[in-house]
Amino acid sequence: MMAARKIPASLIDRLPAVRGRIKEDAPLAPFTWFRVGGPAEILFRPADVADLAAFLAECPDDVPVTVLGAASNLLIRDGGLAGVVIRLGGEFARVRIEGARLVAGAGALDATVAEEALAAGLGGLEFLSGVPGTIGGAVKMNAGAYGSEIVDVIESATIVTRSGAVSRIGREALGLHYRGSALPDGAIVVEATFTGVPESPETIEARMADIRARRGATQPVRARTGGSTFANPEGAKAWELIDRAGCRGLTLGGAQVSEQHCNFLINTGGATAADLEALGEEVRRRVRLATGIELRWEIMRIGSPS
Repeated sequence: MMAARKIPASLIDRLPAVRGRIKEDAPLAPFTWFRVGGPAEILFRPADVADLAAFLAECPDDVPVTVLGAASNLLIRDGGLAGVVIRLGGEFARVRIEGARLVAGAGALDATVAEEALAAGLGGLEFLSGVPGTIGGAVKMNAGAYGSEIVDVIESATIVTRSGAVSRIGREALGLHYRGSALPDGAIVVEATFTGVPESPETIEARMADIRARRGATQPVRARTGGSTFANPEGAKAWELIDRAGCRGLTLGGAQVSEQHCNFLINTGGATAADLEALGEEVRRRVRLATGIELRWEIMRIGSPS
């Protein structure tokens, strides 16, 4: 008699119980600024830090875990993401003021944090109004714009490690550097504390208005884009190298190098993630041939091809 074939358990059956929301085969493209990419095998939205920590502590070690913020500087490939995708919202998006300190959850939008600081009369955080994304990603990547970076204003961050341990890390231990940090592999930022400088809201608002005007004049803010595509090489600006290589306006499928700012890739409406990534690689090839400089992707590219 032939033995019955064992049917593998689905991933969701191997995962611990949660208080938040969990879903199989969840679309991710609507969450991304490019509006492209495949689904998450599992999408988990934890109820709070305790729910997240308990889930990570019991999640099998062989299950990949990816954190998704505003997905502003991210390209999810067309085949989607295996394992568990964690999206922080709700409790993780709260912002509170404590004297000259601002405490923000990792799911809070950078622009929202800038507005809350404005309302509280705390200067120094207005550069966040020009940074697309959420605080969790901003801390991990030491996001910056218009002459300021996270390292200039952060006091500490609370993280949850892959083992489920919760700890608070001071600014020095975060190891923040140009578009990066020394956070442990798999660590998830859940909260950050910033120090502001008491100033009049009128002064802060004037600086924010200037940032908005400069950003709108130089960047395709209304397009389906992923922000700055390549990091600036030492002593050079990526957009100038791309322009010198003749890539301004270059297209591939539904993807285009922005005419307005050529370090931005744009989904003109029908692009796939494969179109955008291939166009980026073509830009890198042309810049390398024209200048001898190897551009490094600043946009994170994750997931499987279709």
